[in-house]
Amino acid sequence: MIIDGKQIAAKVRGEVAQGVKDLLAKGIQPGLTVVRVGEDPASAIYVRGKRKDCEEVGIRSDEHHLPATTTQAELMALVAKLNADPKVHGILVQLPLPKQLDERQVLDAIDPRKDADGFHPFNVGALSIGIPGTPRPCTPAGVMRMLDEAKVDPKGKRALVVGRSNIVGKPMAAMLLERHATVSIAHSRTADLAAEVGRADIVVAAIGKAELVKGAWIKDGAVVVDVGMNRLDDGRLVGDVEYSAAAKRASAITPVPGGVGPMTRAMLLVNTIELARRAAR
Repeated sequence: MIIDGKQIAAKVRGEVAQGVKDLLAKGIQPGLTVVRVGEDPASAIYVRGKRKDCEEVGIRSDEHHLPATTTQAELMALVAKLNADPKVHGILVQLPLPKQLDERQVLDAIDPRKDADGFHPFNVGALSIGIPGTPRPCTPAGVMRMLDEAKVDPKGKRALVVGRSNIVGKPMAAMLLERHATVSIAHSRTADLAAEVGRADIVVAAIGKAELVKGAWIKDGAVVVDVGMNRLDDGRLVGDVEYSAAAKRASAITPVPGGVGPMTRAMLLVNTIELARRAAR
């Protein structure tokens, strides 16, 4: 089975659009504000895509585009202003920031009740100890939705997360654990990655190295979710898993592109509307 991220993301956007209509009927206009600093071309593309998604489902989208010379104090002042604005339900600071800015300090300054990315330490802690109702990091939340749509129940299964980033790897492991999987985390210093992969019923690859996970390592019938997005010298986009060989062994697999990427964007919309609902309550 190919787990089609584009198709599932479209379904999620439809659900969010209905949720927006319900809120509008109560006089509430969900709003996401994106803060972008500098002229990073990839960031500009990402922000444009996020704003387009918002417009499609009826979420008000605003962008604050600051010059690359912005100081820490100026950025912190803007975050404080957005925190205090009742029309802003979700705040997203697009990373990376220019080198003179402290990303951690900026992310920590966002009100946890407006944290559209789910990166604030309070929300990370809430995930780790099982407090419900807080925003979840978008990529792992998207992976969990894909597993649900593919009728893959993690309960009792061996799950391996390849990668230990704060954005994907660690929260991914927490969400799988929450769903009663037996979870391992592998990383760049794992001694025998092939053996770890070979034992796993569910493999989530999120390490950022092109085709690092070989298809021959995949256990027969395993489910493979590839979070990676790597551009080769010939211009092709590939994931962290050797797709063609892995697809012959896996019972279900996500493609690259068209897998996890669209789900990450869709789950940002889910977080935003949930934040708006909580603000209304």
